Amino acid sequence: MQKIQDLSLDHLIKQPRLKKEKTPVLFMFHGYGSNEDDLFSFADELPEELFIISVRAPYSMSGFGYAWYAIHFDAEDGKWSDDSQAIKSRELIKDFIDEACEAYELDKENTTLFGFSQGSILSYAVALSYPEKVKNVVALSGYINEGILAPDYTTNNFSKLSIYASHGTVDQVIPVEWAKKTPGFLKALDVDCTYEEFPVGHGVAPQNFFSLKKWLEEHI
Repeated sequence: MQKIQDLSLDHLIKQPRLKKEKTPVLFMFHGYGSNEDDLFSFADELPEELFIISVRAPYSMSGFGYAWYAIHFDAEDGKWSDDSQAIKSRELIKDFIDEACEAYELDKENTTLFGFSQGSILSYAVALSYPEKVKNVVALSGYINEGILAPDYTTNNFSKLSIYASHGTVDQVIPVEWAKKTPGFLKALDVDCTYEEFPVGHGVAPQNFFSLKKWLEEHI
C-alpha cells in the first residue's frame, strides 16, 4: 500500500509486518520544531502488528521544522503557549484520525496516540476530549494542559482509555514538576495510567523506550 497523498495532514506510513483481521493503528505526533521523520525512527522497533502513521504538524517554522502551536518564550504574562492554535490542532488531529482510519482501512477501535513533548500535550488533549476515538496514549516528555481540553471533558467515559506517561527527571524544557501532576489528574478521572520517570533530560532514554514498548505490547 502506498501513502495516500491527499489527506488533510502530511504524514509517513509503515505497514504492519504481522497481518491481522483488524489492523491496529498508532499515530505519531512530533515535538515543537521537529517533523514527521523524528519519531518515525522508532517505527521498526514497535510491535509488528501496528500500522504506523507519523504526522507532520500544520504550522511551518523557519528552516525545516513544524509546530502544533506557537510558543512565546518571552511572554511576560506567563501565557507562553498559544492555546487557540493548540485547540485548532486538537480538532485537526481528531478529524485526521477518522480520515486516515477510513482511507487505510484501519481498526478505529484500536487506535494509539504516540506523542513527544508538544505532540504529547496534543495527544493528551485529543484523548481526554474524545476518548471514544482513542484506546491508548503514549505520552513522552509532556504534560496535560487543561486549557486545551474540551469544555465538558470531565463528563466523558474514560473506561476504555489507557495512558503511559514518562518524563526525564532533569528535563530542561518541560519541568518534571509539571509531569508529576499527571497521575493524580488522570486518577481523578478514573483513567488507567502508568507513569514513570528516568534520569535524562528532554529525550527518550533506552530504558524508557524498552518500558513503553513492553507497555504497548500489553495494551494493543
